[in-house]
Amino acid sequence: MKCFKNTIAKVKPGDKLVIYLKQERVRDKVREPGIVAVYEVVSEPFKDSTRIFSSKGMKSSGETFPWRVKIKPIKIFDKPIKFKPLIPKLKFITNKKKWSGHLMGKAMREIPGGRLRFDHECRSEVMG
Repeated sequence: MKCFKNTIAKVKPGDKLVIYLKQERVRDKVREPGIVAVYEVVSEPFKDSTRIFSSKGMKSSGETFPWRVKIKPIKIFDKPIKFKPLIPKLKFITNKKKWSGHLMGKAMREIPGGRLRFDHECRSEVMG
């Protein structure tokens, strides 16, 4: 999709990617939204149309998401960091009551001037 090309074109080596997992119902339980990992970008954006996962059931079913960057893990959390307590601190989320609209339908969301801090327990606090 060309719409993702403009987003990923802004990504540069050294940028950090915070991996967010949306709220989802799994059987009879609700999995709360959370941050599950942090990665660092280690390449410039490139195009590769090789299928790397199934997009079945997604709006863009059949899409290969060809605009990519190579990444390396910085931290993969054993338990997701709860996202909802972070919302009041996230400046890019202007509507704190309907916050999910700032993330829905976006493959990637820039956190303007954002920074990520880790404390001694390797839990994170996302600011931005």
